[in-house]
Amino acid sequence: MKRLFALLTMFLALIAAAAFVTGVPASASGIYSDITAHKSCKYCGMDREKFAHSRMLIEFDDASIVATCSLHCASVDLANNIDKTPKAIKVGDFGSKELIDAEKAVWVIGGSKQGVMTRNAKWAFNTRDKAEAFVKDSGGKLAGFEEAVKSAYEDMYSDTRMIRDKRKQMRMKKDGPVKGH
Repeated sequence: MKRLFALLTMFLALIAAAAFVTGVPASASGIYSDITAHKSCKYCGMDREKFAHSRMLIEFDDASIVATCSLHCASVDLANNIDKTPKAIKVGDFGSKELIDAEKAVWVIGGSKQGVMTRNAKWAFNTRDKAEAFVKDSGGKLAGFEEAVKSAYEDMYSDTRMIRDKRKQMRMKKDGPVKGH
């Protein structure tokens, strides 16, 4: 009995140690398990839980995984890793925040709702009905994944400039104006 208890204790300790090392709790499950493992965007550092409705997760055929806050940052990664083949590309459904297949999602480009890392918003929906309801309320146009990615690349220069300008303004508010300028 003591031996069984010792083995069980050792087994539980190994599971806990593995969870600690990987940063994933042994009980992690549900729609946020990817956020537990990847808390912030690889490119901009934004909190992926706060942006669960736009987050993306790319799994490449070499088993590497990239977690981002948005299609903008995912597009940066896809361009930087042009020689790697994506095995799965997932995106947060705008309404439920559950990860869905980005290539099968119904996308909405544009509209009045402020985008994540972009002026020209790109949102993913798990059904056409939900995407159409969003367009009715907020505007935009329905699109597929390829069109959404193409739009992200076309918007990249202006979005990057917008992000730099916003960060510069934030630094100036925090630090005050630079003396001598």
